[in-house]
Amino acid sequence: MRGSLWAWPALEVVHIAGIALLVGSLVVLELRVLGLARALPLPALARLALPVSLAGFGLAAASGLLMFAADTDTLLVHPAFRAKMLLLMAAGLNAALFHARGGLVRVDATARLQVAGSLLLWLAVIVAGRLIAYI
Repeated sequence: MRGSLWAWPALEVVHIAGIALLVGSLVVLELRVLGLARALPLPALARLALPVSLAGFGLAAASGLLMFAADTDTLLVHPAFRAKMLLLMAAGLNAALFHARGGLVRVDATARLQVAGSLLLWLAVIVAGRLIAYI
């Protein structure tokens, strides 16, 4: 794949588009949970944002798996890749716990703490992903 003039860059574009859909829609929803734009009904916003987030995750995961398959040996020992995978697991666990406890219905201090943590985790995932190319 790396030998192709277009395959790798196209895969990176798909990966970045997936990340943009995932994180962009989550940021909007999480800012609403944190109290911004209270005029927007949270259930309606969630019905829009969550499917977009899942579609973005699907694009990012599929393209990420293809990039991983093209460079497995290098990535398995790369510290930034390992950090990214741990951060992805933490972000996924945080999301699962948020939804399991009904964070969209019970918007309390715990829900707000979870979405603030989510914002930080996804930012850290992006940073770790970029560091793969530089360290």
